[in-house]
Amino acid sequence: MQPAPFHAAIARAPEGGAAWWLTAADGVRLRFAAWPSGGRGTVLILTGRTEYIEKYGPTVAELAARGYSAAVLDWRGQGLSDRLLDDAGAGHVHHFADYQRDLAAMLAAVRGLGLPEPHYMLAHSMGGCIGLRALIEGFPVRRAVFSAPMWGIRIAQALRPVARALAATARRLGQGHRYAPGTGPVNYAASAAFEDNVLTTDPEMFAFMRGQIAAEPALALGGPSLHWVHEALRETRELRRLPAPPIPALTVLGSRERVVEPRSIHDRMARWPGGRLDIVEGAEHEVMMEIEPIRIAFYDAAAAWFDAAGDG
Repeated sequence: MQPAPFHAAIARAPEGGAAWWLTAADGVRLRFAAWPSGGRGTVLILTGRTEYIEKYGPTVAELAARGYSAAVLDWRGQGLSDRLLDDAGAGHVHHFADYQRDLAAMLAAVRGLGLPEPHYMLAHSMGGCIGLRALIEGFPVRRAVFSAPMWGIRIAQALRPVARALAATARRLGQGHRYAPGTGPVNYAASAAFEDNVLTTDPEMFAFMRGQIAAEPALALGGPSLHWVHEALRETRELRRLPAPPIPALTVLGSRERVVEPRSIHDRMARWPGGRLDIVEGAEHEVMMEIEPIRIAFYDAAAAWFDAAGDG
């Protein structure tokens, strides 16, 4: 693995981490970082759409404080990994299954570095969709924690057929690279006002996210392409038909969720043996970027969930 850039000055991550370039099985270059911070195991952090490694510096620090090592990846099409369109501002993927190639490269790197076992999964938003597919297909982690997983996309019921038809038609006409309606190349955290934003109720953490993009614009990602929307709708629809994997899972969801579809999360967790759903009153989409009491409670619950795996 070749060294890759990591913007430590904006990350609030603990010392001892490093970043490398990985290559997925189909040749896409990915950026990966790891922190061998603790011997209780390694948490593989699966980020959401538009996100990047530096955003999870505070998460890595919280896990390290609880005795866990951590690894984070920039998915293809975002962060400093290869962008897939000439317009680097558009969130795009050719097939949702391609993200599984990224996850396989991440696991190989974790093993190659000899990071401590057992391995655990911490997945947010789009990372929760990718992570659920991986668990169903036998991805080798002991336990999983999901934060507002994208098991459905929040679209008004009356508009769902329109969204599916528009995404599918754009794909057939070779226009799948165009932005989804209402979105563009500007990153949401960089452009939205704090008041009534859909990410967090904490002004300090909102400023943290906005400051990172201002300091390092290459990390930013705008709205999704129509093709991404088509792939995401198809993937979430297929996942709904599949039974829960045999991995104990804790899912945490803010009561004010406005990005992903809460109903799909409730439905999934109601039929997940060994699963638990916690609702956080007053929280928006990003529980790990919420006010400090909510953040601390989340990390305490995640660590307790991982700890409960024991050595068996």
